[in-house]
Amino acid sequence: MDAVTPPRVRRVTGPLVEVDYTDGMAMGELVLLGEAGLTAEVVAIRGEVATLQTYDYTGGLAPGHPARRLRKPLSVRLSPSLLGGVFDGLLRPLTGAGERLSPGASASPPEERTWTFGPRAAAGQDVTEGGVLGDLGGATPAVSTRLLAPPGCTGPVERIVPEGRYGEDEVLAVVAGTEVRIASEWPVRVPRPVRERLVAREPLTTGQRVIDLLFPVARGSTVAVPGGFGTGKTMLLQQIAKWCDADVIVYVGCGERGNEMADVIDELSQLDDPRTGGRLSDRTVTVANTSNMPMMAREASVHTGATVAEYFRDMGLDAVVIADSTSRWAEALREFAARMGRLPAEEGYPADLASELAAFYERAAAVRTLGDTTGSVTVIGAVSPPGGDLTEPVTAHTERFVRCLWSLDRDLAYARHYPAVSWPDSFSRDAAASEAGERGAAAERRARVAARLAEADRLAGLVELLGLTALPPRERVSVLGGRLIREGVLQQSALSPRDAYSTPRKTAALADALLAVVDRCAALVDAGTDVETVEAVDFTPVLRARDAAGPDDTAAVTTARDMVLTRLAGLAPPTGPAGPTGPA
Repeated sequence: MDAVTPPRVRRVTGPLVEVDYTDGMAMGELVLLGEAGLTAEVVAIRGEVATLQTYDYTGGLAPGHPARRLRKPLSVRLSPSLLGGVFDGLLRPLTGAGERLSPGASASPPEERTWTFGPRAAAGQDVTEGGVLGDLGGATPAVSTRLLAPPGCTGPVERIVPEGRYGEDEVLAVVAGTEVRIASEWPVRVPRPVRERLVAREPLTTGQRVIDLLFPVARGSTVAVPGGFGTGKTMLLQQIAKWCDADVIVYVGCGERGNEMADVIDELSQLDDPRTGGRLSDRTVTVANTSNMPMMAREASVHTGATVAEYFRDMGLDAVVIADSTSRWAEALREFAARMGRLPAEEGYPADLASELAAFYERAAAVRTLGDTTGSVTVIGAVSPPGGDLTEPVTAHTERFVRCLWSLDRDLAYARHYPAVSWPDSFSRDAAASEAGERGAAAERRARVAARLAEADRLAGLVELLGLTALPPRERVSVLGGRLIREGVLQQSALSPRDAYSTPRKTAALADALLAVVDRCAALVDAGTDVETVEAVDFTPVLRARDAAGPDDTAAVTTARDMVLTRLAGLAPPTGPAGPTGPA
């Protein structure tokens, strides 16, 4: 029917467009509007009218313009050429020629790329869905990409091309009657299938000491990073994107400022990859959907990022999705619900906000893929509560669905303590995830540091009320110990080439060094040394060791520790027949 009489635009109201309803049109179906082919999605069907929400600016679209059905949901094109690219929320490239930024621009790559294909299967061989058909060379040395049998495709290999260079849209193999190409499409709101979800146990090293030491995250886990304006959320997420030991980084700028996204893209393009010596951007996929882009594209961007991460996960890789910020995504959901006249819930957000958040974070997992390899998707989402109110709906619901919470504190940020992760307000259910040989030592170190910080925080109120000198000597040492650990271990400079990244070995060495110094201070005071004398000791070597030592330089940390311990040893009270403080 609609092949003879294609639907036409009836009314245009900003991003909402009404078209003639045709039999078979379904909710969520994509439709191209007008001569420019603006992308829109069916969001409501009432009688003879279908309501569409556009993903593009609708300037120039008018009643009577044609509407062409695509008969599929919102899908994106997946291929290894995504690595190193910058895309909008629909995975349309933003790099290169300016015409691809215009409404209705094609989602095709800016230029045809070829790949070196090395077959690993032979004609007549049976393969299962997700099985490896061959290796793809030319993406980046840091990421090993493969050609896989698509989901649902199991059977004999009827044909496979020999080794050589091929384009993304060429047929490289035929499996059980299904043509397999390098590039494929997948609906963004449908999670890619796996053979088994595994328990996330292997730690993801971020290079940020306060996280790796106190609130570690496992590969395949979920993290929320709530914090008010100016607390350093974007900087912390950028540091994780730069330094975490994942194979692929998917950075989703959802509703953020354009200048911040430009800074992220520029820094990633200049930063050296410690794995290969190349550029870190070569294994990063950037989805830039800034605040001035269409609301529906913002809503789709987090699903797009998760789909890209799952694509690389199926190759047996570890991917990290960094969403900055999920609050802007939730605001897009609220705006869309208001346009559709849906009954609002808390603070105007739709009633299904909690289920939408749960569905997004549920896509994080450590899995056994269809091809019987292991891979993971870790999701780290920033939350920007208005006014720093952590009880607002997005923050409150998000905390229910994540395994780690890195809460950023305004007072720490204003005191220029970065990362401003609040140790009393943060948690990690992945704290037990560590290498088997280090589990006991890491857990003990974490517990000792947390105990020192908790004791210092308990005394902070008394210090403000009564003053430090009113405290007993042992409690004054506890206050001193909390300060030394905060400044010498947890504080970290993103601008220092030596301190921006810290290996697990350096983090452990710094924590052990400061704990040893604090323990020696406590022992001296218990033995009768005057607490003012202990407080007057120059602790600069251990406080500066984090910046003086390189990212993996534990020897310099040990030297600084020994220097301070030697100074403390000179304070030991003399012992003799008259007692511990009497003459020799």
